[in-house]
Amino acid sequence: MELTAERFKGLLLQIVGECDLDTLLRVIVSELADESDVALARIWLIRPGDICASCPRRDDCPQHTACLHLVASGGTPLNATTPAGETLDWTRTNGNFRRFPLGVRKIGRVGTGETVRIETIEGNEAWLADPEWATREQIRGFGGVPLTYSGEVLGCLGVFTRSDFCEDTLEWMRIVADHAAAAIANARAFQEIESLRGELALENEYLREEVSEAKSLGAIVGTSASLASVLQRIALVAPTDATVLIQGESGTGKELVAREIHRLSERAERPLIQVNCAAISRELYESEFFGHARGAFTGATRERAGRFAAAHGGTLFLDEVGEIPLDLQGKLLRVLQEGSYERVGEEQTREVDVRIVAATNRDLRAEVAAGRFREDLYYRLDVFPIEVAPLRERREDISALADHFIARTAHRLGRRVPRLDGKSYAALRGYDWPGNVRELQNVLERAIITWRGGPLRVDLKLSSATRTSGQKVSSSTSDADRVGESPILTDLELRDRERENIEAALRRTRWKIAGPGGAAELIGVRPSTLASRIKKLGVERPI
Repeated sequence: MELTAERFKGLLLQIVGECDLDTLLRVIVSELADESDVALARIWLIRPGDICASCPRRDDCPQHTACLHLVASGGTPLNATTPAGETLDWTRTNGNFRRFPLGVRKIGRVGTGETVRIETIEGNEAWLADPEWATREQIRGFGGVPLTYSGEVLGCLGVFTRSDFCEDTLEWMRIVADHAAAAIANARAFQEIESLRGELALENEYLREEVSEAKSLGAIVGTSASLASVLQRIALVAPTDATVLIQGESGTGKELVAREIHRLSERAERPLIQVNCAAISRELYESEFFGHARGAFTGATRERAGRFAAAHGGTLFLDEVGEIPLDLQGKLLRVLQEGSYERVGEEQTREVDVRIVAATNRDLRAEVAAGRFREDLYYRLDVFPIEVAPLRERREDISALADHFIARTAHRLGRRVPRLDGKSYAALRGYDWPGNVRELQNVLERAIITWRGGPLRVDLKLSSATRTSGQKVSSSTSDADRVGESPILTDLELRDRERENIEAALRRTRWKIAGPGGAAELIGVRPSTLASRIKKLGVERPI
């Protein structure tokens, strides 16, 4: 092998000018493999052991901690197929030699810093890991040079030739290897900077979501006995790292409980990252949780850190955890048990330190019994349960919550703070609030938007639109006058009312769920929450 001066200069310029590591590695091996007497050019980099249990070279490996990973390969076989009829592709990096133990055979010795030149394999067959391949491809010589930068061996460059491998050729390789090692170090640094920038951008995105959510939910307000019990349990568990499972109906403020646990914990200076398990499409669960490598799937044009990475050192809030598909729950269980995971499209195992707070409006025990939720995951989550009571069971908190929401909403809208009259307070306390605190907040916001002075009056007609025809009352009768007539409904009746209300909203919006004028806005809930309820109640669009 003998590069012309012009070709050699061109290769070095390409090496120096390339910042993307994968592209850099491909350029080096493809340029070397283009030489007429080169059969195969390969680059291995030293990385932590990752497939030790299944590695074909496991028995030869002395340490099982770090090894040479094949990261780039290029060459042209003499025949397009093997004797067994398999198509040959020498650009693949997943064959039997995708990992090579350090110090073993010629490649392993180069990986420890030794330069190896075999002028001809005649009489040196013992160096060959696959003598039949060498004979079939007419391999005569080999040169291996370590990739060393600042005294550290990063990996090795190996070239198999169909001619004798002379000393001059080895000198060319040393120069290429020196430039390549520096370029690899720079590309790695650039890659790390880009990765950190991406993780910071993603963390900022998640934190912006949290700030927005915090502003919409407000603070924990109330003096009821059930709320006092919740606050007491928060105070007990927050200073620990115990996993918490928050249970309660939609809209009861489970997010606020999670945020308060994080605020009072030793992780308060680190981020609280929320993931709404009901709002993630099935295909993106792993990517959302664990992140993905660039090119891991169609559309993955850049690598992405997942929510676990963003929450490292802090708290991960798994909202609506009961919505995670059964076949994906095992992957979540593994990271909770072992504190490690792999990004989609990567074999590298990453360690993570997060505190898990989960929330659900489902009865997970019933889900386990029905085979829809893994029992081992349930017990991993249900270390310290906290039950948040629905608003109808703590009516004594309604007046304080109403004053809180009115003051905050008026301030946000730039309006003078109005006051409720006695009848409106009574109406609020007498209503059943199937949407809980979030529904109360939305009712009051609508009232403030339409307020034109005087006492603030609330209209519960829209919120009570799901009452059955036998429960309808005259529109001339005030809500306060109907307090004593509110019927007691069974859970099934409540679900029927909710289903009818959702169907009515979907019909009015022509099945538009999210965005301005959508059903979620009409009902007063988040689109993800409405989507979850549609699924839970089995609401289907008419054909």
